[in-house]
Amino acid sequence: MQMRAAVEDGCPWTQIVSSPLIRCHAFACELSQQHHIPLRVDDRLKEVGFGDWEGFTHDEIQARDLSRYHAFYANPVNDRPPGAEPLDVFFTRVSEALQTIVADFSGQHIMVVAHAGVIRAMMAHVLDIPAVAVYRIQVINAGLSRIRYGSGGFQLTFLNRRHI
Repeated sequence: MQMRAAVEDGCPWTQIVSSPLIRCHAFACELSQQHHIPLRVDDRLKEVGFGDWEGFTHDEIQARDLSRYHAFYANPVNDRPPGAEPLDVFFTRVSEALQTIVADFSGQHIMVVAHAGVIRAMMAHVLDIPAVAVYRIQVINAGLSRIRYGSGGFQLTFLNRRHI
């Protein structure tokens, strides 16, 4: 519902690329079908793997292990949850996905439907932010962000807009 409200009836995109995970994929399919926009699913746009924390809310994780929770947010590179995907591996796969999207759809207006962690990783790539700082970027649910790619490389135009 939030994602539908964010795009309203406007749909300026010529291509949609989505995470395969259900929340993103379902919305991307709906938007693609409704507006007859081609859709590509890219596995590299999956959310970062959180290992033992997978499926738990922030509140549940804090209740289970507050000190580890705080350690993670203080140093998400070196204090990963047990079994979590290494942040450098995650950043590499998201950066590679972004580069593929730019190469394959040059000159087009692309909508990427992805998760907060993926958006943070893209922002880190675009702005050259170190991995240790990415959780300082707040990404709102169903927020729209825009990056442009041109002769000067990437440029962040806006982050967390609620409507087109």
